[in-house]
Amino acid sequence: MSELLEPEIAARADGWALFLDIDGTLLEFAANPGAVTVDPDLAQLLRGLYDNSGGAVALISGRSVADADSLFAPLKLCVAGQHGAERRDFSGGLHLHAPPLGGLRLAAERLRRLAAAHPDLVLEEKGMNIALHFRGAPRLEAELVPLLERLVSELGQDFELQAGKMVLEIKPTGKDKGTAIEEFMQEHPFRGRVPIFIGDDLTDEYGFALVNRLGGHSIKVGPGASVAPRRLADAPAVRGWLDRLAKGWKTQGGAPV
Repeated sequence: MSELLEPEIAARADGWALFLDIDGTLLEFAANPGAVTVDPDLAQLLRGLYDNSGGAVALISGRSVADADSLFAPLKLCVAGQHGAERRDFSGGLHLHAPPLGGLRLAAERLRRLAAAHPDLVLEEKGMNIALHFRGAPRLEAELVPLLERLVSELGQDFELQAGKMVLEIKPTGKDKGTAIEEFMQEHPFRGRVPIFIGDDLTDEYGFALVNRLGGHSIKVGPGASVAPRRLADAPAVRGWLDRLAKGWKTQGGAPV
């Protein structure tokens, strides 16, 4: 798919806004989200894209903002975390969409007991989201889905269930990766640019749909149905495409706006 966008890579960097998912897109999946690392070459690549675009690069992730910062430190990009429930803008301001969390804490207690009984499950508590990863126990999916559906029903309208690749997540209602990208696009330095969003999972479909509506480029990583018209095979292919993008931007001398 990458050749479909290659002619546009040479365009000036200050015309583009780049939005990137992390897990499954920039980084390969791991059984435990805490096991992944960012190598220096990837950090340097992102730094180059950031510098040449005048800062119009944002991470759009299910991870928390703090977790993303820890992964990519000392690089500090704009970030939408917890599927848009929290977002740090270009000026460093943090925007939170925080519903009442008392019920979520009770749900987390129940899921902790479940994870303790099944060591192959990984429970990730992010603050406003809870993710239950079953990559190490795919056989449990059939019983996990109705269990989390009941928990979400008990929480009421403030929360919803989001399915992903080998993960089930309880997240605040009303915010997603699409709303996060839309909010960034209304702010400096993203405003007035053409958005590009690269992601791999069901949660990224909201972002793809938003970018499509804005006339941008949505790129799906890996197999599976998607509203994104373009594809890259895997995380290494994403990195290769971004490397060509960075070289094209540098050649054109894209300047901060």
